[in-house]
Amino acid sequence: MDETTIYYRYDNGSVAKRVVAGAGEDIPVPDGATVITEEEYTAALAAIEEANEAQRQEEEAQHQAQVRADYDALRALGVPEETARRLTGYTGPDDPEES
Repeated sequence: MDETTIYYRYDNGSVAKRVVAGAGEDIPVPDGATVITEEEYTAALAAIEEANEAQRQEEEAQHQAQVRADYDALRALGVPEETARRLTGYTGPDDPEES
């Protein structure tokens, strides 16, 4: 049976691909979608994945900064280094000049 792959871009910017068997009949386009080429789909998907990775890296950097701030606050209060590390999950250097 013949298969046809159709690529869509939705109004919200997301993309999808659909594999249809027996594509001899008209295939309805989902609401809010526009048919695009495979090249457009591939480029859009790559851009989405790149944006997702950039967002993940930004969130991780923010998390690490918060962990370090929490660790530094505990150390400033006199909490032993080992305890401060365990409580915060901080694994970096103790000396702020080393980071």
